[in-house]
Amino acid sequence: MSSSETRFVGALNEELRALGRTGHRLRFKAGDVIFTAGDPGDGLYIVESGCVQISAVVGDGQSRTLALIGPGDFFGEMAVIDDAPRSATATAEHETEAYFLARGELLGLLERRPQFAINLIREFSSRMRALNQKYAAEILQTERLAVVGRFARTIVHDFKNPLQVIGLAAELACSDFTAPPMRHKAQNRIAQQVERMTNMLQELIEFTKPTGQLPVYSTVNFARYMSPLADEIRHEIAERRVQLELGHPPPEIEVRVQPERLSRLFYNLLNNAVDEMPDGGKIYLRFFVEASALRVEIEDTGRGIASEIAETLFEPFTTHGKAHGTGLGLTICKKIVEDHGGRIWAHSERGKGATFCFTLPLSV
Repeated sequence: MSSSETRFVGALNEELRALGRTGHRLRFKAGDVIFTAGDPGDGLYIVESGCVQISAVVGDGQSRTLALIGPGDFFGEMAVIDDAPRSATATAEHETEAYFLARGELLGLLERRPQFAINLIREFSSRMRALNQKYAAEILQTERLAVVGRFARTIVHDFKNPLQVIGLAAELACSDFTAPPMRHKAQNRIAQQVERMTNMLQELIEFTKPTGQLPVYSTVNFARYMSPLADEIRHEIAERRVQLELGHPPPEIEVRVQPERLSRLFYNLLNNAVDEMPDGGKIYLRFFVEASALRVEIEDTGRGIASEIAETLFEPFTTHGKAHGTGLGLTICKKIVEDHGGRIWAHSERGKGATFCFTLPLSV
């Protein structure tokens, strides 16, 4: 008990002695409920021996211990002062003896002893500060653990597709009946997916550590970069009954990009589209060369963007109706595009698919 609590309880005991009150002593067995949340605030209790647990049901629907009240300490004061129902439940932890001061007696004390009333207010303030600090720390810890869990689930979700490709390619490469050209192709696919997973991990690290090294860009021919990437993605999503169609070949222009991160952007957007077409469908990939930028459009024939998440689509952990993932993928997409100096947006009609668009500045 703090020094302020000790002074207050001492002063309260002095006031009780001055009143000549020796009765109202109550005894409780271990496990006895002294009062429950919602009961009338009929009085204040001072613990003389034993221990009392104060608990309440919090936002997650679980009962949590707010405080343990020992000898010389008091409880039940808030409902008495504001004439409101009890906000918590008091239960005897052990065999407990307590002095009960009825509401009328306490209010009479406060009217006759202004200094005593001030001390009581100070003690209330001290207790509320301590309680706020305790639960602010608990909420922060809970949020940290939740974020860790979300990132873990995101990694598992994002790694599922490349791991499946690696598994199938490994079976093909190790089969005695596989021709050398097919074995070589399977080996290449494994290497590509391992590199993809490495880049994904690096992207997550960069996402959580925005103050890292400055990105290094290189000038590439977009057609020579995009064509093999589109072939790789087309082959991967075909196993999920989705066709990738290019409206026309990628343009022969120079763009300044980070090729690995740009590949992650395409993989994220295209795999998100595939997730929205569990029964199969089509994805249309289009390119438009504008005055100072390349605009890329990715249109799918899926279910469209749910209205519940339309306004927060690119915010962390936004997701709707998906068994896996936490919505971090589109946040990473937004970061990749903006780091390249472009912008990203989406539009959709529910039930008619969605179109994601982003721009990349042309190399000058």
